[in-house]
Amino acid sequence: MKTLKIEPLTKEAFAPFGDVIESEGRDYFMINNGSTRRYHKLGDVQLDEQGQGIINIFRADTLEYPLPIKMLERHPFGSQSFIPLFGHEFLLVVAPVGDGSLNIDPSTVRAFRASARQGVNYHSGVWHHPIMALRDGDEFLVVDRSGPGNNCDEFYFDESVQLTVELD
Repeated sequence: MKTLKIEPLTKEAFAPFGDVIESEGRDYFMINNGSTRRYHKLGDVQLDEQGQGIINIFRADTLEYPLPIKMLERHPFGSQSFIPLFGHEFLLVVAPVGDGSLNIDPSTVRAFRASARQGVNYHSGVWHHPIMALRDGDEFLVVDRSGPGNNCDEFYFDESVQLTVELD
């Protein structure tokens, strides 16, 4: 069994999977007569030609840890962003896009802990675990794609692959 080391979420470490949405250390410009800082273009919403961008709220409960990672999902036609509304940390488990097949190399799976002030934008096709809230009833603003086609592929690891996430 391999226990995934939970890494701090940084822009650089998460770059192969998407964007970290945060204001810390980011450029901004002033708007609204100088009363507001605009941290511009912190992530790119990716949509295929048939999709529309939609905004949702997901309410999630805590999963049981240590958590066996049995599956990951991806959205081939658009990106998906998660921004915590209640300011709580949450976990992420991801794997790169790969060669486009419905296959994941277990050695490429990584785990991150997002701070209470960070959100993420998974790029199109990036494999990720469903939301991993650390508090029951936590809510996330989700920017997603709506439109024709199946925009959610799921991959289930063979029983011989045993990946686990443990809280510190």
